[in-house]
Amino acid sequence: MHSRSLILILGDQLSPALSSLKAADPARDRVLLVEVAEEATYVRHHKKKIAFLFAAMRHFAKVLEDDGWQVDYVTLDDPENTGTFTGEVERAIGRHKPERITVTEPGEWRVRAAMETWKDRFDLPVEILEDDRFLCTRDAFAAWAEGRKQLRMEYFYRDMRRQTGLLMDGDQPEGGKWNYDSENRKPAKADLFMPQPQRYTPDETTREVLALVADRFGDHFGDLEPFWFAVTAQQAEAALDHFIDNLLARFGDYQDAMLTDQRFLYHSVLSFYINAGLLDPLAVCRRVEAAYRAGAAPLNAAEGFIRQIIGWREYIRGIYWLKMPDYAEGNFLGADRALPGFYWTGETDMACLRAAITQTKEEAYAHHIQRLMVTGNFAMLAGVDPAQVHEWYLAVYADAYEWVELPNVLGMSQFADGGLLGSKPYAASGNYINKMSDYCGTCRFDVKRKTGDGACPFNPLYWDFLVRNQEKLRGNPRLAQVYRTWDRMSAEKQQAYRESAARVLDELD
Repeated sequence: MHSRSLILILGDQLSPALSSLKAADPARDRVLLVEVAEEATYVRHHKKKIAFLFAAMRHFAKVLEDDGWQVDYVTLDDPENTGTFTGEVERAIGRHKPERITVTEPGEWRVRAAMETWKDRFDLPVEILEDDRFLCTRDAFAAWAEGRKQLRMEYFYRDMRRQTGLLMDGDQPEGGKWNYDSENRKPAKADLFMPQPQRYTPDETTREVLALVADRFGDHFGDLEPFWFAVTAQQAEAALDHFIDNLLARFGDYQDAMLTDQRFLYHSVLSFYINAGLLDPLAVCRRVEAAYRAGAAPLNAAEGFIRQIIGWREYIRGIYWLKMPDYAEGNFLGADRALPGFYWTGETDMACLRAAITQTKEEAYAHHIQRLMVTGNFAMLAGVDPAQVHEWYLAVYADAYEWVELPNVLGMSQFADGGLLGSKPYAASGNYINKMSDYCGTCRFDVKRKTGDGACPFNPLYWDFLVRNQEKLRGNPRLAQVYRTWDRMSAEKQQAYRESAARVLDELD
């Protein structure tokens, strides 16, 4: 006879096909969902992010009840709420007297470590089941990584294409090439008819959450309203339909572009819903592949989108579990500057940073190039402590969970892992931003000026970063050409770069 389980479901596990539910019996087992203060505050999460997760959790509890599950739901404002997962599981054990605790593995190392104490603490069996919503198990990733000095995403991605059969033509990649990234770097022009992501008006349940968040987390970063996210699987599916019908065809071409007044361009803005469990990643990829096969989207768009999910997303999670908890301490370049205050306000004369941060504040969203090449690039060039950069990204984006955010920030964006993840630092001067955006046209700084008063700060900081870190970076084969360029410069020019950079950094302090 099946013993009675208490099944704890976390806020990013809002999937009816979750492994812990598949293993359970609605007639005997009890589902527990809890809104806990610790999860909302261990970093000071964006108000929209907290509201999105609590609203989605409340809607998901209703779906489970309608499906016949017995659901115990603890709201944040329950006067008995202890504010932690451990405390709430303890109280639920008192209420329901289960014979075991069952969970699907959490996405974050910190939460898993807490769960591993429960068996002794509660004197009950604790079953931590694999999260099979991911396509590559932790063991499979560890086996892939075994013996490799560098863990290149591209090779992992090819294996995932073969494993899933996505965009394959027999045993060859569709179209004869694995990767069409070189076609996905076109700058965009502002267009009056640019589509927008699907938006939803909050229902009564969501409005109650918005009031709660305004009351309890009013001093957290970001704007709470307007709030337009999908909060149910049904709404998220409709947002996916909208993306495929209206945006996918041009997603590839313009996925790296940035425009001041177009915050979303042709991006799907589905990462909120995939990472919280409202959409299944493989099902999303199959829909995108079907659109390509039906002639509704070109190959570079479909491949670019699918690579983000079965390549990058799975790979990043693999790195996280392979390398934690030490990975979080990485600081290969020894960067120790405090994060500039304007990261929390958007108040800076640099138009690109102002646009990306203001948008982040208002939407809890920015696309990958804004994160990597604007806010991330600036923090790395300025020598900001990577732990502070990581904490900022984890707090401000509605799709950020530590498993996906930490390796992206420490490895990809800040080169704090010394090149495990990227073959060179993603350092760029103002020229890259000028090429890919319209930000520079309205900026107080002149992107064409390299040094001195009025020069774009990215220009001197770029060279200063390379010289400051040359002991660690000069040996990198991908930077050899750049260092040769520096070595050929006159002493006066080199000094002008260093002095201009020192002025920029002084002002930051």
